[in-house]
Amino acid sequence: MKSIRFRLLIAAMAVLLGTVIAKAQTGADAPPPPPMHGHGHGYGMGDHMLGFFAGRLNLSDEQHAQIKTILQKEHPVIKPLFQQSHQIDLQLRQYAQGTYDEAKVRALAAQKAQVEVELTVQKTRIHNELFQVLTADQQAKMKETEARHEARMQKHMHEAPPAPPEE
Repeated sequence: MKSIRFRLLIAAMAVLLGTVIAKAQTGADAPPPPPMHGHGHGYGMGDHMLGFFAGRLNLSDEQHAQIKTILQKEHPVIKPLFQQSHQIDLQLRQYAQGTYDEAKVRALAAQKAQVEVELTVQKTRIHNELFQVLTADQQAKMKETEARHEARMQKHMHEAPPAPPEE
């Protein structure tokens, strides 16, 4: 159970980080993106998520500038890690779709685990830097939002899967 919660936390942090990176790469004067009505993955949903948090947390122009500076500084650190992870995924795909070689898959999985550890460390550090930009009230709102999200995820995970159709 802890492993699932940890993975969800990492996924949420990845989304948040992707959001902030995507927002930092767009102009501060850019209009907000249209709402997404699906479950996107990757950096595409970054603007939407940051727009959501920026609106909910009422970030000042100075805070936007600070966040942008942090993300520009950290981008060269985090980007190669995402690229390494992606390259390992591509290599693993050949064993999923071609001839399976357990030893090679295990070696790639070990490499991926090392990259994921470093990604987790870096994302957590960056998340902390970004969190420190927020005022105490904004931090409290962020914690409240994250707690509600966690509660929804827990509820979703504890719901029984639908019964298979009977023939």
